[in-house]
Amino acid sequence: PKKELHTEWVSATGEEMERQGKVFLASMGIYIFNKKAIADLLGDNPGFTDFGKEIIPAALEKYKILSYQYEGYWEDIGSIPSFFEANIGLTVDIPQIDLYDSTQTIYTRPRMLPAAKISHSLLDHAIIAEGCVLLCKRIEHSIIGIRTRIGFGSVVIKSYVMGSDYYETLYESEEGRQKGVPALGIGDNCHIENTIVDKNAHIGNNVRIRGHAGLQDMDTPDYTVRDGIVIVKKNAIIYDNTNIE
Repeated sequence: PKKELHTEWVSATGEEMERQGKVFLASMGIYIFNKKAIADLLGDNPGFTDFGKEIIPAALEKYKILSYQYEGYWEDIGSIPSFFEANIGLTVDIPQIDLYDSTQTIYTRPRMLPAAKISHSLLDHAIIAEGCVLLCKRIEHSIIGIRTRIGFGSVVIKSYVMGSDYYETLYESEEGRQKGVPALGIGDNCHIENTIVDKNAHIGNNVRIRGHAGLQDMDTPDYTVRDGIVIVKKNAIIYDNTNIE
């Protein structure tokens, strides 16, 4: 927001930040405490449950407190739209945070997965994690998480597919098919757009999921809609020919 809207919250952020119009300070919620100090604070105030509103103000009266002004990339991802846009923003040509900058390395847990295997697919502004098997038609402005399987003819646009925690064997896939359960991942001839697909989702063939501004908020056992974004839940089963738009 512009500083005129919240004049009482304006802080001295430094010349460079002020030139960028950044005049508000926000807590990133990262605290480093002396072990005895935090134990004493909690012991003296057993009813306290909030660091920012209760523990820090109480500590000001008794302890030395220092703050560090972080001036790098930071986004509040406390809502579905902000979480979604922060992730999709990584796919643009010059994102606000560069995942490939050696001076700000992103560390993750090593999984020793094979490289992604991609066939018949047009990729445009896509981030593909390791262990994926992609046979789809097109992926645009999307993030595809580990071990994701996407079938023939499918299109994924502006979506965050989180992937899977495990690979499904051919036996497990066939066993599920006989019970009417789609294979793990995204099936053939699907259209996924403006969607977050959580881990281990089973999305069948000929499924159309398209979030948009006109889509009303709703909550079902397998998916949720918030602010025009569809969220397919973890371990969800979306059957063949389902249409969500």
